[in-house]
Amino acid sequence: MSVDTGTPPVGLFTGQHVLAELEGVDPELLDDEQFLRETLHDALSRSHATVCQMIAKRFEPQGVTVLALLSESHASLHTYPEDGSIFIDVFTCGHTAKPELAVRLLADALRPTTQNVQTIQRGHDYEHLS
Repeated sequence: MSVDTGTPPVGLFTGQHVLAELEGVDPELLDDEQFLRETLHDALSRSHATVCQMIAKRFEPQGVTVLALLSESHASLHTYPEDGSIFIDVFTCGHTAKPELAVRLLADALRPTTQNVQTIQRGHDYEHLS
């Protein structure tokens, strides 16, 4: 006999993949590795994702890539200061983490003039468990 605890089971093959392109961002912010690491970590934490590890690389003459390994999957930032642009990619499995919120918090911190955000539902549809 199973007992219904009201919580979705762990390990569901489902997730949300949020892809964003922000333009019109201050180039100095896009070339600031520490700011980007801290801002990504804060956005992920506030959106209920569990950050396991982060790595970053600043390129010469400019540009930064930040990768976050999450218990729920991953997130990445790729910046183009010379163009005032950034690619953001946040994928989380399950229903606990809120990747759309993470991207919204990143956009709030970066203050772009334009943004293109799309969410792709991946895996199986377990909406009845949310």
